[in-house]
Order: sequence, then C-alpha cells, then structure tokens
Amino acid sequence: MVDTQKETMTKEFQKHAKDTGSIEVQVASLTSDIDRLTAHFKAFPKDYNSKRGLMQKVGRRKQFLSYLKRKNDALYAKLLERLDIRG
Repeated sequence: MVDTQKETMTKEFQKHAKDTGSIEVQVASLTSDIDRLTAHFKAFPKDYNSKRGLMQKVGRRKQFLSYLKRKNDALYAKLLERLDIRG
C-alpha cells in the first residue's frame, strides 16, 4: 500500500517520465510519508522512536517549501493547494 501510494504521488507530480528528484515530487513524497506516519501514531501513540523520524520528515518538507517559495511563489501556492497543506 505504501509503495503504490508513493508511486501514485510521484506520477502525479512528475515533470517527465524519469523525474524523481524535482522539488514537487520530493514534497509530495514527504507529504505521503507524513500522512502515513500520522495515521500510524493514532493507533500507536507511544511510538516515540518513530516520532523522531516524523519530525525529521516535517522539517525537511518545510525546508523544501521555503526554498520553493523563494524561487517560485506561484508554484509554491499551487503545490500547497494541490497537496492540501498549509504553508
């Protein structure tokens, strides 16, 4: 399930067939991971070791989004809207 969701997100945000490293794909991939981990913590609230990984992913996504906002504000707004996250 995790791999198929990640593949779907990657295909949706790719610029071309072999694009896996563009900022949009990376943010979408991290958002998918964050959503999955958030659901995991609802079932296992005391899983503190995994919580550190979640915080790292959130921080990395924040860095990518701040970079994108500096470089291309229109794309930043569009990406936030498509992923349904707040900036």
